[in-house]
Amino acid sequence: MLLAFAMVAAACGSDSDDGDTAADTAAEEPAAEEPAAEEEAMEEEAMEEEEAMEEEAMAEFASSPGIDADNMVIRVGLNTDLSGAFAPLTTKITDGHLAFWEEVNANGGIEGWTIEPIVLDNAYDVPTHLENYESFRSDGAEGVAMLSTSTGSPHTASIAGDAIDDNMAVIPLSWYSGWGDPGIGANVFEVQTNYCVEAMNAVTYLSETFGPKMAIAGFPGDYGEDGSLGAKYAAEQLGLEIVYDGQGQVVPGADQTPVITGIAESGADFTWLTTNPSTAAELIGGAAQAGYTGQWSGNSPTYNPALLATALGPVLDTSYVHSTYNELWGTIDTQGMNDLISVMQARRPDAPFDDVYIISWIEGLIAKQAIEQAIANGDLSRQGILDAFNQITADLQGLAPDQSWSGDPNTNVVRESYIYDVDLAIYTPGATVTTEDASNGYVKIQGPFVSPTAEAWTYEPCFKADF
Repeated sequence: MLLAFAMVAAACGSDSDDGDTAADTAAEEPAAEEPAAEEEAMEEEAMEEEEAMEEEAMAEFASSPGIDADNMVIRVGLNTDLSGAFAPLTTKITDGHLAFWEEVNANGGIEGWTIEPIVLDNAYDVPTHLENYESFRSDGAEGVAMLSTSTGSPHTASIAGDAIDDNMAVIPLSWYSGWGDPGIGANVFEVQTNYCVEAMNAVTYLSETFGPKMAIAGFPGDYGEDGSLGAKYAAEQLGLEIVYDGQGQVVPGADQTPVITGIAESGADFTWLTTNPSTAAELIGGAAQAGYTGQWSGNSPTYNPALLATALGPVLDTSYVHSTYNELWGTIDTQGMNDLISVMQARRPDAPFDDVYIISWIEGLIAKQAIEQAIANGDLSRQGILDAFNQITADLQGLAPDQSWSGDPNTNVVRESYIYDVDLAIYTPGATVTTEDASNGYVKIQGPFVSPTAEAWTYEPCFKADF
């Protein structure tokens, strides 16, 4: 009986211990949950802080001109020539640029942001360009975050100071050598090489190919004289003879007889022009009628391939060498060229065929990459986009040499250009971008190439206007 009692007592004692352990465990369970609850609270607080930061950032975007944060829209401006002296060229460049943005938007935009281009016609008139800029710099519906096109050298120069005041980044449709100078174009991000270097490269080729006697003729101002001065610099370095100096003597709309006579009677082996296509046609045709048989070339956009469809075609076929800043349609097999061709054929199947769409694409690639960098930086204000330009090296996908704008201008200046022969036999007038084997009559001679003259040149603006 004592043994039985002891066994029962032991059993009861064991039950009591188990019960106490279970009770203790149950009592401890809330304490074990406390760290999880605290962690959850911390996560919620972090999420609230992140949302507040995002709201603050979006509010900042919303307060920046050209940014519609609510609808995730970024407005970019095109201050372009749709009715002036260069309209046959720039209307195509503008249309190609719009096609570029359409393609970007159709593929999700830039990190979800839609690009809205705002296009205003400057008619290649400086006062009109200034009026347009007042709209672009405003907080209204035509206010923009940046200018992806500013057409014309004197036109862009007229807004360069205001662009600094407004923290506005500007991509010029102009190859003036002064844009690389922070004192002139601090907020103007030049594309490709400039008129001055282009002339150095081309004049070197022309003198080696055709002879040492050169004539020069061009518009006054920071387009015409920038190119003329580059040609003169090359002549000085190469020991060429300038037998006619028409720098700044070609006034648009004026009687060009004195210039034509000067070139025709000069005995020049070649003539370097910096004009527009209609004036170039007048000079080339007039000099040919006066008996001049030398070669011709000039800064882009002096020449337009549409001139091959005129009575001047045979003269250009035998006597004109085309200088420019980039590859031309279909001359290379790269992502950039293939994308350009496929998009233009899909989105603009009836558009006239032209090599200038490459310029449309280059401007678009630069603007897009700057905006991508600004978004990555978390700052889509005008200042933020401006800062982004100074951080990127633009990948131009083989269409032209890649480009950077930060640091020493002498290091950053692009020195490569391209030379093409003009061949009337392969020219296809009336072609569209979908025409098989369409051609503007260009055959590449060399490029991208740098002449020894341009390679050794120390950067400074060739033409220095009083802005």
